Order: sequence, then C-alpha cells, then structure tokens
Amino acid sequence: MTKSEFRFELLHVDRHCGARLGRLTTPHGEIQLPTFMPVGTNGTVKGLTPQMIAETGAEILLGNTYHLSLRPGAEIVRQMGGLHKFMGWSKPILTDSGGFQIFSLAQATRITEQLAVFKSHIDGQTIELTPERAIAIQESLGSDIAMVLDHVVGLPASGAQVREACERTIRWARRCKDAASLSTQVQFGIVQGGLDVDLRRWCCQQLRELEFFGYAIGGLSVGEQPREMYVTLEATCPHLPADKPRYLMGVGRPQDLLTGISLGIDMFDCVMPTRNGRNGLAFTDDGPLRIRNQVHQTDPRPLDASLSSAYSHFSRAYLRHLFMADEMLGPILLSFHNLLYYQRLMVRAREAIANDCFRDFLREKFIGWGEVPFEIAERRA
Repeated sequence: MTKSEFRFELLHVDRHCGARLGRLTTPHGEIQLPTFMPVGTNGTVKGLTPQMIAETGAEILLGNTYHLSLRPGAEIVRQMGGLHKFMGWSKPILTDSGGFQIFSLAQATRITEQLAVFKSHIDGQTIELTPERAIAIQESLGSDIAMVLDHVVGLPASGAQVREACERTIRWARRCKDAASLSTQVQFGIVQGGLDVDLRRWCCQQLRELEFFGYAIGGLSVGEQPREMYVTLEATCPHLPADKPRYLMGVGRPQDLLTGISLGIDMFDCVMPTRNGRNGLAFTDDGPLRIRNQVHQTDPRPLDASLSSAYSHFSRAYLRHLFMADEMLGPILLSFHNLLYYQRLMVRAREAIANDCFRDFLREKFIGWGEVPFEIAERRA
C-alpha cells in the first residue's frame, strides 16, 4: 500500500451538531471514526497484551517517538521489523513526534529555530531533536501515521510566547513534510495557538496550504479550564478541511471526548484510562468509581454488568481485595475495564451520529456523570 491508497471517508455528519462518522483506511487496517487510541508509550499499553487491547475494541494505538528513540532505540525497532512486529500489534499505529516531551521537559529544554535540545529522563544524556530527526525516527518505527514536530507551550502563557510557538510549529511542519520519504506512512499537521482563536484559525489556514493527510489540534489540556478548551475547539474545527481526519491530542476525560466529538473531532488519545486504572479508579456511566473505598469490600457486583468480556465478571469486592493486597492483577483488570468502557463509548457515539441523535446521547451521558454539558451550537443544514 502506498500513500495514494490511504483513505479517509466522511460518511455522515449529525444533523444537529458537528459530530462526524467516518472511516480511515491504512496499510494495517480500517479505523471507524470517531475513535479513541490507547497510549503505548514504550511499545506497550502498560499491563495489557496486544490481544487484550484488541479485545477492548481498539483499532489503533499510539506509540511515543521520544521514549522509543531512547529505549530500545529506533534503529533496533527497525531491525526487528518495525514497531508493529516488535510489539506484536497488527493493527494501525500512530506515533507522536516528541513535541509534547519538549513541553513536559521544559525546565531542561532549549529551543532554537533549528532544533530542541533537552536531557534524557533516563540517564541525563543530551538529546537533539530536529523536525527532520523526528520524521526519521518515525519512519524507522514504521508507524502508519506520523505527527509533525510542533512547539507546545503550557497555559497560561503570554501572547508573544503563544504566537512564537505557533509560527515555529508551521515552519517545522513544512520541514517535516519535506523530510518524508516513506511511501507507507502519512503525516498529520498540528494546529497550535493557545486559546487565541484568531491565531488558531490562522494556523489552520497555513497548515491547510501544506496539504497534510490529516490535522491535529495540539496545545490543549495543558493548564486551561475545560470550557476554555471547548470554546477553542468550537472556533477551530470549522477551519479544518472537512474531508480530512481531525485529531485532538492528549485529551481523554469521557466528558471531553463526547464534547470534542460534538464539535467535529474524529480521533483522541490519552493515558487517562490506563493510568487511572492502575491507581484504582474505574470509569462508569455513573461517574468514576474508586475501588479501594470501603463500600466495595463486600459488593458482589461487577464494575459494569453491561460490559461483556472474558475479564468483566470479577466482583467489586475481589477487585478491591487485589488493590488492597497490592496484587498486579488489580491494575491490569481496571486498565482493561477502562479501555473497554472508552471503546464502548466510541461505538455508541458512532451509532448515535448515524441516527442523528448524538446531542441526546451526549446529554444522557452527562446526566449519568452528574455534570452539565457544554452548550453546543446547533448545526445548520
């Protein structure tokens, strides 16, 4: 399969909001959209086998360019047949570029127009990451979708900082596109601009001219309030091409997923379901459940009777026991549950979009979570 054979199909848009039903075809299979991507930072979704991840319904994973380049090294992954073969995952993979690590390691980062320089979190070794190097690593990993290297800034930040990072992101995106050489990999551009909606729109236009296969919205969930993020998304999404996939990076509360979908987002990723699962928090339609709480000590019910899998029948009492006894099976089972819950949320979201009732579905979920949804402007046909 070559780049010309990658396909995105927009199948339907809900009559009452911006929610989109789509399909993305890659060399390693089809992805039904909207979708949630579990995060496999080091070539593994912590505690879960590829078979378990597939059993949750996940159709695509995210791998981390920065972490895999340090350990085991991109060249080793390439020699082992690429990331799909190395980790035993046959479905699509998206790799991030390392831009978020530039942000998260900011105290030890120096950024110039040419590159970012920072220290390895493993051994303190100096790392230099250019746009060209970010693409070369991702090509060695052999992912289906590669992200351009972007400049992320935390919020709040000054207008000058946000604009400088946004403008650099566009210049780096152009360099990433020029560096591409792999016929079985496509790139997504990344829209930056903080909470400045005019800057976001301008960034969309600049990136559209570069004609990427898809477009991501980055630089959110980095310190702003949820409503600020939603307002930014509402202003940004209409300026992205309707015939390209849209990806909101690193955002993962169930409330944020459904609101993002309502505003026109197709793809999401976050460590939230697995990180929270490892720490004893399960996501449910009634809100988060903390399995260590005393109330679950003699509760015979499963976490969610409507979820059906080989790992869903264990009682809350047993799961609590595993966490209290510090048994590794507890975090594994709650991580699996949370990913299964997220994937079912995506399945039901797709069904609701197809039936033009996504707004009702969203409201129903928010009522169960005890929250008030962001007011979505009704889409005009």
